[in-house]
Amino acid sequence: MFRKMPILLLLLIVSTVFMTPYMTLEVKQGFYAVSLTMKHLIVFVLPLIIFALLFKTAVMLSSKATKIIGLILILVCCSNFISTMLSHFLGSWVYSFDLNMIKPNTLSGLAPLWHADIPALISNDKAMFSSIILGIFLPKVYPKQTMNIAKHIEVIIEKILKGTVLIVPLFIVGFIVKLQHDGVIGVIIKDYATIFTIIALAQYGYILLLYFIISKGCVQKFINHVKGMLPAVMCGFSTMSSAASMPLTIMGVETDAKSKDLARSVVPATVNIHLIGDCFAIPIFAYAVLKSFGVAEPSFYSYLIFAFYFMLAKFSVAAIPGGGIIVMLPILDMYLGFSGEMMSLITALYILFDPVITSANIFGNGAFAKIMDMGFSNILNKKSR
Repeated sequence: MFRKMPILLLLLIVSTVFMTPYMTLEVKQGFYAVSLTMKHLIVFVLPLIIFALLFKTAVMLSSKATKIIGLILILVCCSNFISTMLSHFLGSWVYSFDLNMIKPNTLSGLAPLWHADIPALISNDKAMFSSIILGIFLPKVYPKQTMNIAKHIEVIIEKILKGTVLIVPLFIVGFIVKLQHDGVIGVIIKDYATIFTIIALAQYGYILLLYFIISKGCVQKFINHVKGMLPAVMCGFSTMSSAASMPLTIMGVETDAKSKDLARSVVPATVNIHLIGDCFAIPIFAYAVLKSFGVAEPSFYSYLIFAFYFMLAKFSVAAIPGGGIIVMLPILDMYLGFSGEMMSLITALYILFDPVITSANIFGNGAFAKIMDMGFSNILNKKSR
């Protein structure tokens, strides 16, 4: 079923868009409520998935775990910074356009038929750090017992991931209904087509280049890598949540992976901090908004300082739709001179394009995990023998 998922999701999205206008309000609210409930359930079990995947890898890596995790964080910073700096040149080009953007009207959002908020037992970051600490120290005291626990955990997580894939089609329907009802899809296509196209081409062009490099120029391998990530990308587009799409991202990364354990660990460790989509979208939007309000284009030095703090702020992004721009507003204010109106406009633009940005984040995370697998899987394989 996983191999057919891209076609199924595409047919589901297209059919839902066409059918939504014929649905009653109650039916739309019901679909949206079901999807929100499923999302809350998925987010509820995410700490368990994160803990299990990182714990098993930390156990297998033992003393080398801290080095691998530290290396992941360093490479995430480098990737985010490079993407942000590339956006400077595209943003300067966009600044030369004759733009006269208008702030989108407030949309009457679709409300769910019921609310089923499920409080998280533990945050994702606590699950991540506790799994690493336990995975490093427990094998030193109880090596055999710890390895057995890790293997049992892996079996449980396998079942959870496979179960998640089965509910994905129903999971995304409600979010597509909401996007269509709120008029977001129409606004994206009609009112901001030019900027949207530039950002989408920049995001996906850069990420596809990474996949081509990963494939070492082999077209068939390139197609296989991209095809394996399509279910996660489409799920991210409809749900606007990298975290909720994480099970599909993990399964996509596992395609042709040398070390599934390393691939599974990189994704949960970077799901909310490695954000190539944001690194292209926010700066390009920023340049467009600066031009719209007649503010001078920032110098390269000013942008360099902005890019540095922008990169650091990525580690505090909230894992919610639109969370990527919220934490960036103070950075835009301080280093690019954004006014209140400008911040309001870029927030609206970001939220309108959040589906595309999130899907690019997921696509980029897949490339990053595959690069880590190519470069460092031998360390894990040697340790597991």
